[in-house]
Amino acid sequence: MADPKQKTRDKTRLRDAAGTKPRPRPRRPRSRYSPAEVEEIFRRFSVQRPEPEGELEHVNAFTLLIAVVLSAQATDAGVNKATRALFAAAETPQKMLALGEEAVGEHIRTIGLWRNKAKNVIALSEALIRDHGGVVPGDRDELVKLPGVGRKTANVVLNMAFGQPTMAVDTHIFRIGNRLGLAPGKTPEEVEAGLVRIIPEQYMRHAHHWLILHGRYVCKARRPECERCIIADICKAAVKTNTIPAPLVELSPLPETAAEPAQ
Repeated sequence: MADPKQKTRDKTRLRDAAGTKPRPRPRRPRSRYSPAEVEEIFRRFSVQRPEPEGELEHVNAFTLLIAVVLSAQATDAGVNKATRALFAAAETPQKMLALGEEAVGEHIRTIGLWRNKAKNVIALSEALIRDHGGVVPGDRDELVKLPGVGRKTANVVLNMAFGQPTMAVDTHIFRIGNRLGLAPGKTPEEVEAGLVRIIPEQYMRHAHHWLILHGRYVCKARRPECERCIIADICKAAVKTNTIPAPLVELSPLPETAAEPAQ
């Protein structure tokens, strides 16, 4: 049997003879914030919104899953308007399947890409009944096998329905991760990994919602409202226009608004 160490030495000699160098490993994007700064950012978020909630209306894990699937390229307000009657008629996979694709489409036709989404809702309901006894699985690998369900959707469901400390990176969180330098990355997966790596464990349960709400209502895409930001003194974004943090007080629940869609 060949000696593995000898093979490595031979490869090194050949590489040296050719004058080539080993490829450097790609550097992992690093946060611009110290652990103490990250701790303070999320401490403030926790004071401002002690029990943040998602804005998609649902009555159980199944309707939450459907609502998140429908929310792609749509506002939460628009999805809620369409799903109130839908969920009143069908709040289980069995009832949704009995309702049928055409009727589902009639309920959600005000949502973008409604035809394709209606097909996915029925296919998803069939898969839940066939593979999971009509129960939404609390496992990411199983969730992403369902029609219309990607990693972000799975993470939202695991966080909201099962209490798992997941990080669902939508457009708001992707923007904040890169704009602030909190968890820079070229892909949602890179930003997710960066955030999970730096956020203290005690804040992970709600971190997803804090970041989404901050991006949706304060650190907006077109013009961040830095004067309303509670972390303005810590923020290292190049576009920052203010260094004085807004008063740190607990906020009342947000009214439903037609906020910019998350994807």
